[in-house]
Amino acid sequence: MRIAAILSLSLTAAVLAGCSEQQAGAGDDTAAASGACEASKVRLVGQVRNESNPYEASWLAGGDAFAKSVGLTQERLTYGGDSTKQQEQISQILAGDTKCLVMNVLPNGDSDTAPIVKGADKAGAYLVTQWNKPADLKPADYQTWLSHITYNGVESGQQIGDALAKKIGSGGIIALQGVLDTAAAKDRFTGLQASLKNNPDIKLLDQQAANFSRAEALTVTKTLLAKHGNKVKGIWAANDDMALGALEALQQAGLSGKVAVVGIDAVPDAVTAIQKGDMTATVSSDGAWQGGIGLAIGFCYATGKLKVADTAADNRAFFAKQFLITKENAADFAQPKTDPADFECGNVFNRKAGPLT
Repeated sequence: MRIAAILSLSLTAAVLAGCSEQQAGAGDDTAAASGACEASKVRLVGQVRNESNPYEASWLAGGDAFAKSVGLTQERLTYGGDSTKQQEQISQILAGDTKCLVMNVLPNGDSDTAPIVKGADKAGAYLVTQWNKPADLKPADYQTWLSHITYNGVESGQQIGDALAKKIGSGGIIALQGVLDTAAAKDRFTGLQASLKNNPDIKLLDQQAANFSRAEALTVTKTLLAKHGNKVKGIWAANDDMALGALEALQQAGLSGKVAVVGIDAVPDAVTAIQKGDMTATVSSDGAWQGGIGLAIGFCYATGKLKVADTAADNRAFFAKQFLITKENAADFAQPKTDPADFECGNVFNRKAGPLT
């Protein structure tokens, strides 16, 4: 009897020890939620469509600047606008050690965000997304999806529409839309429509998607110029890369300086074109800041300086500040740069313009 009792106690202790080990292992899988990482152990990943787009190149440069400021290196991922490739890259990253992983991601389209979010949350990886997500997908419903940052596309689309209207006074314009499965493209075009309503002397002759691509915009603009001829007095582009493609088409058609062009993103070539008078206006979302801030937010949570439980709901999904750029203030935006103070943990939400509802 005594021997049986001893064996029973030994087995019980073994079972309890096994349970304790399993619980410890589960805790390791969700270590991200505890903010227990040493700064030197944090892994920083930035992912955008491509580096050929100057705006997205400045995003990655901003991520590099932040990483350097904390003694780390950013892993730079690009997926060429291919949603399948983006998901494959994310899956590969999440298959590794995710305990102290921080990701700052530009989803290719709204429909691409959910699998990224769910994968990161399951792996316990810190995630910040920007620009694209479905309206009903919310960071507050997840533990390690820290924030979604976007910009008021209706506002920016209307701002450049109004600037175009002010420049030409009256007449016809064409519009170059972005990737149609993105909130940015949809909202910016809605902003143009609001501008047209407020400026009845401006007529939209035609619109076509050029997918935020300079090369596609060059082709589309040439087609629309051939179709509408000298009726085109202005070109509204949903981003600067397309605006620069439109400028090239105008140059090839001998129309440089004769047709007003506006865009969004404030990439260096566009700002230079505004200074020279070749472009009328753009809107800055500050790509360099975006590239740094997503990593900074994740870093602050990973190292325990910020806690999800203490984070205001408005900081989990928000519009960030943006700036209209014209010839009058273009010199102030000529070179994208970051301010290290923006990335201090107490300041990472300072550019919030309002909650994303």
